[in-house]
Amino acid sequence: MSNRGTLYIISAPSGSGKTSLAGRLLPEVERLKFSVSHTTRGERRGEQHGVEYFFVSAAEFEQMIEQDAFLEWAQVYGNYYGTSRAFVESELASGYDVLLDIDIQGALKVKQAMPEAVMVFVLPPSFAELGARLRRRGLDDEEVIEKRLGIARNEIKYYKNYDYVVINRDLERSVQELKSIFMANRCRVSQRISEAEQIVATFRESDI
Repeated sequence: MSNRGTLYIISAPSGSGKTSLAGRLLPEVERLKFSVSHTTRGERRGEQHGVEYFFVSAAEFEQMIEQDAFLEWAQVYGNYYGTSRAFVESELASGYDVLLDIDIQGALKVKQAMPEAVMVFVLPPSFAELGARLRRRGLDDEEVIEKRLGIARNEIKYYKNYDYVVINRDLERSVQELKSIFMANRCRVSQRISEAEQIVATFRESDI
């Protein structure tokens, strides 16, 4: 039987690059599944239902809340976002690691419910660079960008609640740092005890 997988949470202020990092990480780390969140916000250009998000109506989302279908959910920038409890539990039980790309309030809720989760915070190089990145991506008008920057001033205060910090100055370097966190955690005794015990068993005197 497979060992239970590990839940990884990645959070960052909007525009810090966490979604790009997660997208680069997934093909490079085996046995890692991405948890696609549900949201009531509209699709952005290039997004696909079931890939970046499951796009649902507010009524559908609220019905799922009543059914306790979410591991966590929150209202952010006027829209609902939530993580499917069934998906996460099923994949972890099957021995897969699961990556959540969620906001800080959602991350803290999950950590409270699942203390064994590994939390990674992505910091931008500076406040000025965060603003520049939000403007370069061209998704929001200036009023929305200013609102995101205001929220970011508060969000970065929570980085100390996380287990690891990646400072996203350079995408390639940050991908490698994030990958190393996953690899190191998988080498913990608690993660490899079943496999290690099988090896140790071959060293018994009776087997020599």
